[in-house]
Amino acid sequence: MSNKIRIVAFSGSLRKASYNTAAIHTAMEISAEQCEIELLDISDLPLYNEELDGDNAPEQVLQLAQKVLAADAILFSTPEYNYSISGVLKNAIDWLSKQSPQPFAGKPAAIMSASMSFLGGARAQYHLRQIMIYLDVHFINKPEVMIASAHEKFDSKGHLTDDMTRDVIGQMITALTQLSDQLNTSR
Repeated sequence: MSNKIRIVAFSGSLRKASYNTAAIHTAMEISAEQCEIELLDISDLPLYNEELDGDNAPEQVLQLAQKVLAADAILFSTPEYNYSISGVLKNAIDWLSKQSPQPFAGKPAAIMSASMSFLGGARAQYHLRQIMIYLDVHFINKPEVMIASAHEKFDSKGHLTDDMTRDVIGQMITALTQLSDQLNTSR
């Protein structure tokens, strides 16, 4: 049995050449020795509809909820759309927040964002923190990973070429695993 921290990751972008998905792949590569990161697929979730929830929740929602519930920690990577998180990420959060037991409750988490703007998705991160605090998620505070001018930091194959950003992602994963260890020890 592996003693690696199990992290589930959400990319808020469905684009094939997504910088946010590429950032998650970078985190997977950097942290392979200390944790296992699984990128969850949220692309086929229907729009949230309370009438389809509860006993009628779609199978893909139930499967995602089980994966989040079984994880030690959560990693989000989100683009910034109109000063906030993407609709696809909000939709996944809405579905999962309504499941019982609530899979986000008590989980340690970290956020990255990648954007072609100079702010690197900072406003999206702040909105995501506001949303997830209500769901009892415990975010690391530092380091913050906001990949500004992302189109200049990833190559055409989606590899992060900026060494400083790679280092900060590694530091973020270390902080997330430490928080996970602290929270799991205190339970």
